[in-house]
Amino acid sequence: MSDSKTVPSYKDSLKGLIQQLGEMLPEDKLAIFNHDAEQLAKTYTSPLMLNKGDKAPSFSLPNADGKNVALDDLLQQGPVVLTFYRGTWCPYCNLELKTYQQILPKIKQAGASFVAVSPMTPDNSLQMKDSNELQFEVLSDVGNKVAGRYTTIIKNPETSIQGMADLGYDFYSFYDDTSAELPVPAIFVIAKNGTVLFAGSAGGDYRERTEPQAILDALAQ
Repeated sequence: MSDSKTVPSYKDSLKGLIQQLGEMLPEDKLAIFNHDAEQLAKTYTSPLMLNKGDKAPSFSLPNADGKNVALDDLLQQGPVVLTFYRGTWCPYCNLELKTYQQILPKIKQAGASFVAVSPMTPDNSLQMKDSNELQFEVLSDVGNKVAGRYTTIIKNPETSIQGMADLGYDFYSFYDDTSAELPVPAIFVIAKNGTVLFAGSAGGDYRERTEPQAILDALAQ
């Protein structure tokens, strides 16, 4: 197990983000987003399509530069940490990926690579990577064809989409379709032989994410 003092805590960082959002967003809009997150939490309690011991489905997806990245190729080099997130517009996704970026050296020390996947277009994935200074692959899974084999696909509530529009954000501009479908955030640690060592998700409440320590503990196995 890693020294917890050197491993960031998502929950600790989340407290600061919640305070920041409370100061930035109108109270009525924040109430809409929080209500939708709470409803999704009740609806999707067990979103994972894979569990520990299952074989991870192969895939090949374009990265932020449009170059295809294949899971099988990554596994030839070592274990893979794979996370599915919603998009660059989601402050909780930004916080999650920035938190995981902090443990990237430890992930690499374990001989593993880290990959983040969303249904956004490659251009928007590039924006996500650049704005958060991410040093790992950010892949585009347009239509959630890969994500649907790992985690549950949901429809972003219309109330949240309208709330974003009222704040000046066009939700649909980040994607290649108008399905409004998003993956329930989930993370997997995959062994070099393709076996899932760890499968984690906090469920439909997208404000909650898997702690970095859980990832490092799985890699330590």
